[in-house]
Amino acid sequence: MLRLLDIAFFIFHAALILFNVTGWAWRRTRRLNLACLLLTASSWFLMGIWHGAGYCVFTDWHFQVRHALGITDDPSNYVQLLVRTLTGWTPSDELSKNVAGVCFLVSLILSIGLNLRDRRQAAGSVVAAAD
Repeated sequence: MLRLLDIAFFIFHAALILFNVTGWAWRRTRRLNLACLLLTASSWFLMGIWHGAGYCVFTDWHFQVRHALGITDDPSNYVQLLVRTLTGWTPSDELSKNVAGVCFLVSLILSIGLNLRDRRQAAGSVVAAAD
């Protein structure tokens, strides 16, 4: 059961990261993408007050499962673990955190900007229809 949970965490967490980075690109997913990005920011920065900056509850739970499986050589963050699992190479802690931070910031800016544009366009459509 723990092995299945380990695999499920890999799939879920990788999919969430991919969605956070790309979900802004499609109008239908932009609101959900923004919500996920804001939840991620809450975990990293608000929960990070008590657990350390960059804290992710999913990483914590996944590492607990891996520890219960007897896996004790996990790197210090999830991006490192994901890259190592997929490629065999473990990037430095600094590199993985910097890449994650830049990707997050760019995604957040794009998501906010496109969501605002969508709202303005929707408001303009309502005004045009009323004329």
